[in-house]
Amino acid sequence: MSAASADAAKAANAASPAAPRFDLPEPDAFTQPYWDAAAEGRLLIRRCGGCGTAHHYPREFCPRCWSEDVTWERASGRATLYTWSVVHRNDLPPFGGRVPYIAAVVDLAEGPRMMTEIVGCGDGGELRIGMVLEVAFREVGEGVVVPVFRPRG
Repeated sequence: MSAASADAAKAANAASPAAPRFDLPEPDAFTQPYWDAAAEGRLLIRRCGGCGTAHHYPREFCPRCWSEDVTWERASGRATLYTWSVVHRNDLPPFGGRVPYIAAVVDLAEGPRMMTEIVGCGDGGELRIGMVLEVAFREVGEGVVVPVFRPRG
Protein backbone atom coordinates (compact mmCIF):
# COMPACT_ATOMS: atom_id res chain seq x y z
CA MET A 1 0.00 0.00 0.00
CA SER A 2 1.42 3.38 -0.98
CA ALA A 3 1.73 6.19 1.52
CA ALA A 4 -1.06 8.07 -0.29
CA SER A 5 -3.35 5.03 -0.11
CA ALA A 6 -2.59 4.56 3.59
CA ASP A 7 -3.35 8.23 4.25
CA ALA A 8 -6.62 7.94 2.32
CA ALA A 9 -7.62 4.85 4.34
CA LYS A 10 -6.86 6.65 7.61
CA ALA A 11 -8.88 9.68 6.51
CA ALA A 12 -11.81 7.47 5.44
CA ASN A 13 -11.83 5.71 8.82
CA ALA A 14 -11.64 9.00 10.70
CA ALA A 15 -14.24 10.78 8.55
CA SER A 16 -16.83 8.05 8.82
CA PRO A 17 -18.45 8.40 12.27
CA ALA A 18 -21.37 6.16 11.26
CA ALA A 19 -19.04 3.31 10.32
CA PRO A 20 -19.25 0.30 12.63
CA ARG A 21 -16.44 -0.14 15.14
CA PHE A 22 -14.74 -3.51 15.38
CA ASP A 23 -12.60 -2.70 18.42
CA LEU A 24 -15.33 -2.18 20.99
CA PRO A 25 -16.31 -4.95 23.40
CA GLU A 26 -19.93 -5.89 23.94
CA PRO A 27 -20.21 -6.20 27.72
CA ASP A 28 -23.06 -8.21 29.17
CA ALA A 29 -24.20 -8.73 32.76
CA PHE A 30 -21.58 -11.44 33.28
CA THR A 31 -18.56 -9.60 31.81
CA GLN A 32 -19.44 -6.12 33.10
CA PRO A 33 -17.22 -6.50 36.23
CA TYR A 34 -14.24 -7.16 33.91
CA TRP A 35 -14.88 -3.99 31.89
CA ASP A 36 -15.61 -1.91 35.00
CA ALA A 37 -12.29 -3.04 36.52
CA ALA A 38 -10.43 -2.20 33.30
CA ALA A 39 -11.91 1.30 33.39
CA GLU A 40 -10.43 1.59 36.90
CA GLY A 41 -7.00 0.33 35.79
CA ARG A 42 -7.35 -3.25 37.10
CA LEU A 43 -7.05 -6.50 35.14
CA LEU A 44 -9.35 -9.30 36.26
CA ILE A 45 -9.17 -13.01 35.55
CA ARG A 46 -11.34 -15.92 36.72
CA ARG A 47 -10.14 -18.59 39.17
CA CYS A 48 -11.76 -21.95 39.83
CA GLY A 49 -12.51 -22.80 43.45
CA GLY A 50 -12.62 -26.49 42.54
CA CYS A 51 -9.24 -27.08 40.90
CA GLY A 52 -7.52 -23.72 41.42
CA THR A 53 -6.98 -23.03 37.72
CA ALA A 54 -6.98 -19.41 36.57
CA HIS A 55 -8.43 -18.71 33.15
CA HIS A 56 -9.04 -15.94 30.68
CA TYR A 57 -11.28 -15.06 28.73
CA PRO A 58 -14.02 -14.80 31.36
CA ARG A 59 -16.32 -17.82 31.47
CA GLU A 60 -18.99 -18.89 33.94
CA PHE A 61 -17.36 -22.30 34.36
CA CYS A 62 -13.84 -23.69 34.63
CA PRO A 63 -12.51 -24.84 31.25
CA ARG A 64 -10.36 -27.46 33.01
CA CYS A 65 -12.76 -29.23 35.40
CA TRP A 66 -16.11 -27.70 34.35
CA SER A 67 -16.83 -26.48 37.89
CA GLU A 68 -19.14 -23.49 38.19
CA ASP A 69 -17.31 -22.44 41.39
CA VAL A 70 -15.35 -19.65 39.68
CA THR A 71 -14.76 -16.12 40.94
CA TRP A 72 -13.17 -12.90 39.75
CA GLU A 73 -9.61 -12.25 40.89
CA ARG A 74 -7.34 -9.28 40.37
CA ALA A 75 -4.38 -10.23 38.20
CA SER A 76 -0.91 -8.91 38.94
CA GLY A 77 -0.63 -7.29 35.51
CA ARG A 78 2.67 -9.08 34.83
CA ALA A 79 3.06 -11.17 31.70
CA THR A 80 5.60 -12.60 29.27
CA LEU A 81 5.40 -12.35 25.52
CA TYR A 82 4.36 -15.63 23.90
CA THR A 83 4.06 -14.47 20.27
CA TRP A 84 3.32 -11.35 18.24
CA SER A 85 2.76 -9.99 14.76
CA VAL A 86 3.14 -6.47 13.42
CA VAL A 87 -0.07 -5.66 11.55
CA HIS A 88 0.51 -3.38 8.58
CA ARG A 89 -2.95 -3.56 7.04
CA ASN A 90 -6.40 -3.87 8.54
CA ASP A 91 -9.43 -2.60 6.66
CA LEU A 92 -11.84 -2.84 9.61
CA PRO A 93 -12.62 0.50 11.26
CA PRO A 94 -10.87 1.93 13.21
CA PHE A 95 -7.81 -0.32 12.82
CA GLY A 96 -6.84 1.18 9.46
CA GLY A 97 -6.01 4.40 11.27
CA ARG A 98 -3.79 2.59 13.78
CA VAL A 99 -1.51 0.60 11.50
CA PRO A 100 1.10 -0.51 12.09
CA TYR A 101 0.22 -2.03 15.47
CA ILE A 102 1.39 -5.12 17.32
CA ALA A 103 -1.12 -7.91 17.93
CA ALA A 104 0.12 -10.37 20.52
CA VAL A 105 -0.53 -13.28 22.81
CA VAL A 106 0.90 -13.04 26.32
CA ASP A 107 1.21 -15.49 29.20
CA LEU A 108 -0.15 -13.87 32.34
CA ALA A 109 1.85 -14.49 35.52
CA GLU A 110 -1.20 -16.30 36.91
CA GLY A 111 -1.13 -18.82 34.05
CA PRO A 112 -3.71 -17.94 31.40
CA ARG A 113 -2.85 -16.80 27.90
CA MET A 114 -4.42 -13.61 26.66
CA MET A 115 -4.75 -11.96 23.25
CA THR A 116 -3.82 -8.29 23.40
CA GLU A 117 -1.90 -5.47 21.80
CA ILE A 118 1.65 -4.42 22.66
CA VAL A 119 2.21 -0.68 22.99
CA GLY A 120 5.16 1.54 23.84
CA CYS A 121 7.77 -0.24 21.77
CA GLY A 122 7.83 1.54 18.42
CA ASP A 123 7.92 -0.84 15.48
CA GLY A 124 8.37 -3.92 17.68
CA GLY A 125 12.02 -4.46 16.78
CA GLU A 126 12.97 -4.92 20.43
CA LEU A 127 10.32 -7.59 21.14
CA ARG A 128 11.52 -11.07 22.09
CA ILE A 129 9.65 -14.21 23.09
CA GLY A 130 9.66 -14.42 26.88
CA MET A 131 10.06 -10.66 27.25
CA VAL A 132 8.62 -9.33 30.53
CA LEU A 133 5.57 -7.11 30.06
CA GLU A 134 3.14 -5.18 32.22
CA VAL A 135 -0.47 -4.27 31.71
CA ALA A 136 -1.51 -0.80 30.64
CA PHE A 137 -4.98 0.45 29.79
CA ARG A 138 -6.20 2.36 26.76
CA GLU A 139 -9.51 4.13 26.25
CA VAL A 140 -10.91 3.08 22.88
CA GLY A 141 -14.31 4.71 23.00
CA GLU A 142 -16.59 6.72 25.19
CA GLY A 143 -15.60 5.32 28.58
CA VAL A 144 -14.55 1.96 27.11
CA VAL A 145 -11.13 0.88 28.34
CA VAL A 146 -9.20 -2.21 27.22
CA PRO A 147 -6.08 -3.82 28.65
CA VAL A 148 -2.95 -3.68 26.51
CA PHE A 149 0.63 -4.56 27.44
CA ARG A 150 3.96 -2.75 27.26
CA PRO A 151 7.57 -3.71 27.96
CA ARG A 152 8.23 -3.66 31.69
CA GLY A 153 10.79 -1.25 33.07
